[in-house]
Amino acid sequence: MCLADLHYEDPLTPEPLRGPERLAAHAQRLWAGVPDARLNRTGARLTDGTHVSAPARLLGTHLGTLGRFGPTGRALEVHVVVYAELREGRLWRVRAFFDLYAVAVELGVLPRAGTPGERALLLLRGFGLRQ
Repeated sequence: MCLADLHYEDPLTPEPLRGPERLAAHAQRLWAGVPDARLNRTGARLTDGTHVSAPARLLGTHLGTLGRFGPTGRALEVHVVVYAELREGRLWRVRAFFDLYAVAVELGVLPRAGTPGERALLLLRGFGLRQ
């Protein structure tokens, strides 16, 4: 499905991952954090034969460690768009786009918009102190 010189990026990868083995290790870490993860199609896959995009929704429960964050037991619903360039009919350059800020809010890492917690966070960052 992937070429040996696969190039993969998403908001959780600090730098592009190169090769199917690195992508597999990344996927294993994500599945350890959200073991019941499932990906549901949310629209048509679009392709021109060289590129493909696929909108989807990732659903699951945060039951394991994700990066520096221990399990919260919270449900996740993340809208994702995967955009890939194909070569020889296989995945070559792949990017997954999703709102990492929204994920952090769902996990309780960051406060929801409009809450006192958000106002306090903005004050700590220096916003709202000037007239």
